[in-house]
Amino acid sequence: MSPASSSPIPVTLLTGFLGSGKTTVLNHLVRQPELADALVIINEFGDMPLDHMLVAHSTENAVTEMSSGCLCCTIRTDLVRTLRDITWRFSRNGRRQFRRVLIETTGLADPAPIMHTLMTHPQLAQQYRLDGIVVALDLAAGNATLDRHPEAVRQAAIADCLLLTKGDLADAEARRMLLQRLAAINPAAPRHEVRHGALAADAVLHLGLFSAEGKAPDVARWLHEAAYADDAQHQAHGHTHDHHHDVNRHDDHIRAFCFAVDDPIPADRLTAWLDVLRGLAGPDILRVKGILNIAGQDQPLVIHSVQHIIHPPITLPAWPSADRRSRLVFITRDIGRETIEAAFQGFLRD
Repeated sequence: MSPASSSPIPVTLLTGFLGSGKTTVLNHLVRQPELADALVIINEFGDMPLDHMLVAHSTENAVTEMSSGCLCCTIRTDLVRTLRDITWRFSRNGRRQFRRVLIETTGLADPAPIMHTLMTHPQLAQQYRLDGIVVALDLAAGNATLDRHPEAVRQAAIADCLLLTKGDLADAEARRMLLQRLAAINPAAPRHEVRHGALAADAVLHLGLFSAEGKAPDVARWLHEAAYADDAQHQAHGHTHDHHHDVNRHDDHIRAFCFAVDDPIPADRLTAWLDVLRGLAGPDILRVKGILNIAGQDQPLVIHSVQHIIHPPITLPAWPSADRRSRLVFITRDIGRETIEAAFQGFLRD
């Protein structure tokens, strides 16, 4: 098997609430050369027509609410089995016939359980790597969907890319309100308007830390700190990020912010802080990304978590720039920057 075929397979999750047009988008995507050899998994009930040669089907996610309020990140064994077996089911003469995987989830699905499986399953974590979460939103009905369904808000908050569909059905005010709202929920995610499903494949590929096979990690693009500049300005002038969010009449309880730490971080303090954060507020820490300067280590450490799921940290071969500060990006629910940063500084002082 060639080196390319033995490296982790990039996985893109395509989700979006019921009626958001994600299947139409998927049909357009897989007709393009960049995705001609993608394996598509339809994680939906029923038969979903798709004009593509490599298609596998699996059934719905099982997400259970625990007494602690924490989501049990397990998915039914058939999806695990699908991910595990497709490498040989879609092979010829010992060679895998696809280079990447697209999973279309159900409209009601929280992407976190699938991400948990990709990150932690003993077999799958070595076979696959998450390339990105792509979320479709209906421009005409998007505000109503976000108002009524917390799942849709969570989908938008953890997205790496947002696809705005059905713009021809949306009036100017609905469009303006949704765009303003999404800028507050997830300021770093690029937004692409999609007309009748048409979208260039490059818009949804290479969204992860490792942008393409064989390339060095693109930390600056992945963290996208510039997207949180408004938050930094509000902090500098004594305002909270909550004030920034309350400009429009919606409050989705989502807070997105970034902060930096100048001095190297002792490894034991980092571990303790992450454990406490995960234990006390795991379901409300929707996403964390960071590049960290760990005391006694020359190479930077990258961390990534979704809700209470922490991906095994990755040590990069070198710092991507002369800036060796630790930088952390958070997307939370009802937890402000001051609380997170104060807790972190408290662990550094103890």
